[in-house]
Amino acid sequence: MSDDLVTHQGGCHCGKVRFEVDATPSVDAVLCNCSICSLTAHLHLHVPKKDFRLLTDWDQIATYSFNTGVARHYFCKTCGIKSFYIPRSNPNGYSVNVRCLQPETIEGLRVTEFDGRNWDENVHKIKRLPEEDA
Repeated sequence: MSDDLVTHQGGCHCGKVRFEVDATPSVDAVLCNCSICSLTAHLHLHVPKKDFRLLTDWDQIATYSFNTGVARHYFCKTCGIKSFYIPRSNPNGYSVNVRCLQPETIEGLRVTEFDGRNWDENVHKIKRLPEEDA
């Protein structure tokens, strides 16, 4: 499997939210058990902001924040699917829901579990995205 970046296409159930993300064809994903990730079945692919392109107008998207307010969870206003968000662990990037990517460009998937219920004690285990100019 190649380590070169490919462009993955993704979006919500109804198709009103669409995006592209540049990542390796073999995806390293994180499965978190925190309160919101468990309920939304979000399977994290963390990418720098420069590697994410929203193809939809923001007026199709609703935002939800809680607790510290750092994370910004984005949902399709029509079907309610959260296909990406800005995570508290990596606010300089996006977490794309691997389950919302079209499978044609995914050559492999490795999932690592993360204990998000005990976030403060475990956040150091999440790979940090590089700081970059936004």
